[in-house]
Amino acid sequence: MTTAARSPGRMSRRGQGTGPAPYDFRRPIKLSREHVRTLQMAFETYARSCGTLLTTRLRAVSSVSLVSIEQLNYDEYVASLNNPTVIAVVVLDPLPGSALMEMSTSAVMSAIDHMLGGPGGPQPERPLTEVEMPLLRGLLERMLGELRYGFENLVELQPKLKDIEYNAQFLRTHQPGDACVIATFDMKIGAEECLASICLPFNTILPVLSRTEAVVLSDAERATKDMALRNITAGLSAAPLDVAIRFQPIRMRTDDIVDLRPGDVVPLGHPTSRPLDVTVNETVFAHAVPGNQGARLACLVVPSPKESSPKESGRP
Repeated sequence: MTTAARSPGRMSRRGQGTGPAPYDFRRPIKLSREHVRTLQMAFETYARSCGTLLTTRLRAVSSVSLVSIEQLNYDEYVASLNNPTVIAVVVLDPLPGSALMEMSTSAVMSAIDHMLGGPGGPQPERPLTEVEMPLLRGLLERMLGELRYGFENLVELQPKLKDIEYNAQFLRTHQPGDACVIATFDMKIGAEECLASICLPFNTILPVLSRTEAVVLSDAERATKDMALRNITAGLSAAPLDVAIRFQPIRMRTDDIVDLRPGDVVPLGHPTSRPLDVTVNETVFAHAVPGNQGARLACLVVPSPKESSPKESGRP
């Protein structure tokens, strides 16, 4: 069994106090409760069908159950794995990136022993032979078919087995700091019990979770979400912004700009009939005409000027 061997590695990583980490709002790296619930339904469907597959394929009582779904960096996930272990590199067409499906060596050897008519039980940890490797690939491809079935309500996956590795340190599928979603399963094959896992790149699965509507929120969760939206909207509405009123830009040569001296006059090409642009962060959102309010300069917001038709633009 591999449960005791893997738990300390994960717990030691979580216990390290690294302090606050920067958060990029353009690339959120945190699973929401709705996303976890959606993944939980997909992985539980996969686990049930995979347990049935192993029982019929291996002719031994087998079961697969979901233990947890968590978000880790890729290097944290690799540190939690045993060495050696069996890792299948999977291409998730049409999604970008590669996923990892990991099982303990003892469970794989026990499964192969059942496929060859043996009793299963404890097996030696050694590399697979040329006879055993095709059996493993066939079993993994059948398991990937059940993964496609589990995710069919979210996305039409076409997972394909790319490679099999025994040491995660040799894999170059992800960068060490990449965020990943890790689904851990309790797998029983006859008398053999172990932990298995599936590693999905966060940037690969997030667009699928963002566009799905499979999760139905309760009344309390919907009220909390609406309240958070109102609070954010109210906070953004009161945020100050720098607004600029500008003329139409002109083009000048570099030497003319360098030769500018105090008192020089630069002619602007802005038509007197055209209103000025009202901008925020270089984005034009309104138009205005200059004026004053008492002793202060001011502008009056006016409708946006209509573009002249080709017939009008051709008039002299």
